[in-house]
Amino acid sequence: MLCPHYEPDTAPTGEVMAGLCRRWTARGHRVEVITSLPWYAAHAVADGWRGRLVRTQPEVWGRIRRWHPLPADKRRLAARAASFAGFTALAGADAVMAAGRCDVVFAMSPPITLGAAGWAAALRGRLPMVFNVQDVFPDAALETGVLKNGRAAAAAGRLERWLYRRAAAVTVLSEGMAANVRAKLDAGADPGKVVVIPNAADAGRIKPSDRDNRYRAELGPGVGPDATVVMYAGNLGHSQPVELVVRAAERFARQGRDDVHFVVNGDGVQRPSVAAAADRLENLHLVGWQPPERLGEVLASADLHLVLLRAGLGSSSVPSKVYSVLAAGRAVLASVDRGSEVDRLLAGAGAGRTVAPGDVDGFCAALAEMVADPGGLREMGRRGRACAEGLAGPEQAADQYLGLFSRLMR
Repeated sequence: MLCPHYEPDTAPTGEVMAGLCRRWTARGHRVEVITSLPWYAAHAVADGWRGRLVRTQPEVWGRIRRWHPLPADKRRLAARAASFAGFTALAGADAVMAAGRCDVVFAMSPPITLGAAGWAAALRGRLPMVFNVQDVFPDAALETGVLKNGRAAAAAGRLERWLYRRAAAVTVLSEGMAANVRAKLDAGADPGKVVVIPNAADAGRIKPSDRDNRYRAELGPGVGPDATVVMYAGNLGHSQPVELVVRAAERFARQGRDDVHFVVNGDGVQRPSVAAAADRLENLHLVGWQPPERLGEVLASADLHLVLLRAGLGSSSVPSKVYSVLAAGRAVLASVDRGSEVDRLLAGAGAGRTVAPGDVDGFCAALAEMVADPGGLREMGRRGRACAEGLAGPEQAADQYLGLFSRLMR
């Protein structure tokens, strides 16, 4: 398993990868994990992990090898690309050495460069490579404007298609992402090599609970039991239009609506702008990352959750937080592409509403209507919970991967 993050790193994909590993090893399989030292939260190697290029963690089921991520400033694309290349070289060389002990290579993207490292390991061990695409790159980077250099974009696109050709299978999170990837396969390629396996939440672990909990109390005395809490919990990156939350908070403040409070829970490149808005708006609260064990408490504290994704990203990304919100029994207002996985999921479950990305007026109008109907929010939450209970969870996803590995090894 080649991945950029792994527990105790706080990146959501790190938790997904660790969950898969736990379930595979519980079924008697051996796993070699090659990843980075924890660095996601502060974009720097975490305390207690510094001072060494690599750390080896022996486990009864295999081992975890954590390499230095060589972190660079998120705002400098060239520096980040060099960082990913350096980490990929270290992890790839390690994977090539480990390939002789393995039957399958499982490489996660982004960064897309880990696909190349996985291919090198698969070539060395004459093994099938499963390319696990969590976000389609470079599509997401192009849509958000992070990747603007034409030559770099063309090179990334060539690498993307080259990896799809060489992977034995490509796994994605939604049918929209699958259609995106299949459209890039060579003529005559088997579209069945693209397999949909979502990152569904564990409905057995995340359950509906009391909204008036310790986390909600920590928001301050202004957020009393009668207040409506609207929450965005997740990454504050280029893909998430968190300015929608700020604009909505401003409008509610101008209307004198002190009964509605907005909470932004997370970190990322947009944190400074949200922090500046929170300093001047009494109804906007910015909270940093919370440990994974508080996830259920955080989700339960809100009456309505926001899922935000910029226009054009519906076919290249799936905000997996939507599954956690549904499992927690809370309603969702999503600003996402029409017809995307989130849009279809909410419409099918009756668990929330969707507005078009960038439509500030539509977003604020839908928000006002939803918070004016507490009973409706609770009913949406109940429907969302029922939907989550009916979806394939992490156990089923782990088994789907194992079934795929078995087919590829024949």
